[in-house]
Amino acid sequence: MRASVIQIAVDGGESVESRRRRVASLVREQAGADLVVLPELWTTGAFAYEEFGREAEPLEGPTYEAMAKAASDAGVWLHAGSIPERDPDGPLYNTSLVFSPSGDLAAAYRKIHRFGFDKGEAVLMGAGAELVTVRLPGTVLGLSTCYDLRFPELFRGLVDAGAETLVVSAGWPERRRSHWTLLAQARAVENQSFVVACGTAGTHAGVPQAGHSIVVDPWGEVLAEAGAGEEVLTVEFEPGKVATTREQFPALKDRLLGLEPPRRP
Repeated sequence: MRASVIQIAVDGGESVESRRRRVASLVREQAGADLVVLPELWTTGAFAYEEFGREAEPLEGPTYEAMAKAASDAGVWLHAGSIPERDPDGPLYNTSLVFSPSGDLAAAYRKIHRFGFDKGEAVLMGAGAELVTVRLPGTVLGLSTCYDLRFPELFRGLVDAGAETLVVSAGWPERRRSHWTLLAQARAVENQSFVVACGTAGTHAGVPQAGHSIVVDPWGEVLAEAGAGEEVLTVEFEPGKVATTREQFPALKDRLLGLEPPRRP
């Protein structure tokens, strides 16, 4: 499987429409890849809280339309990062979109763990409630967004639902970059899965971004890692390594906690 991870800068001074066109062009350039991944909230910037309400759009809004067409034009599975979604009957959500090579929506994931404690995303957006997986030829994706990376139970749930490749779309700050790398490797090792983690470059509302998008194999080995600036990280990996790893070192079968207790006769 060939994956292209598009690490873009989301700085001020560029209109959302201009950025959509630029990102759509980058996606089209990845024709030949099996999977293309974009970062979190790339239309606004993950820390540009004041932009969330102004730039929020319905699920099938302009970003949806642009990314669906880009996926179809390139003939790729596209994890289109996330957008500030405006639900007509509820709050805003931080929502990821996945499109098939025909441009059809394959899945939408509303971020479960919202960052900010008592401000920012944590108070401006609603929390998702459902784990989401997507079946691709050769692997099953498990979807997550940025702050989710700190919650291992989410990823265990995705694995229980069949996930083999864990995708993390993020806008991770530079000051916690060491956590980004450490947690990506930890999620890969403990779940014996590939991790494809896409972050942003540049600065969001004065917050320098970590960049360093990363792809990790089921043994925790880093297959590829981006630098700090804008970059398209392309890597090839063998999805079958998940099954081989789980067979050769069957740690997941020894789980005792977090499972439904056995029923008494």
